[in-house]
Amino acid sequence: MQICILNGSPRKHGNTAELSKPFVEALTDGGAQVTLHPLAEMDIASCKGCYHCQDVPGEYGCFQQDDMHAVAASIISSDIVVLLTPIYTWFCTAELKAVLDRFFGLAKFYRSAEGNLLEGKRIAILATHGYDAAYAADPFVIGIQRMCEHYHMRYEGMFSVRDTDDIASFQTKQAIGGAREFARYLLREKV
Repeated sequence: MQICILNGSPRKHGNTAELSKPFVEALTDGGAQVTLHPLAEMDIASCKGCYHCQDVPGEYGCFQQDDMHAVAASIISSDIVVLLTPIYTWFCTAELKAVLDRFFGLAKFYRSAEGNLLEGKRIAILATHGYDAAYAADPFVIGIQRMCEHYHMRYEGMFSVRDTDDIASFQTKQAIGGAREFARYLLREKV
């Protein structure tokens, strides 16, 4: 199984990175091939809304020559896309939001090209946040569920941990065990 992790955290060794450690370990222990994209270290511009990609069949097709082309290739070759992000103001980081907006080039619904390179992809969220999960993350979850419906992807759920004690919040047995169990859940074959 191929898994693409889009790491939207701007902090290389922060809380989100800490939560991802047992998650990635469980994925690889389960036999998955994991590709991790540290978005804060990449050059990914915002979508220009020009529709150029909608006239390019069979490939990503964005005219912007940046790191999104490598990310798009990874998404295309993956079975599951994991959105790894801290939740700041009820949504993902700017780094991840730029990538989500650029998904537009993967689904050809609006101009001469046809096809959907996202069709059937599974998507999941691994998140950290300061408030309780429902209050902090529901707007992001709803947005991802709607995106999945629109692009014909399958939303697989979210595992998240609340920051109550800085990095120690993500080193508890509950946080580590939950991250591992979420990874094992994603590795189960879905029909």
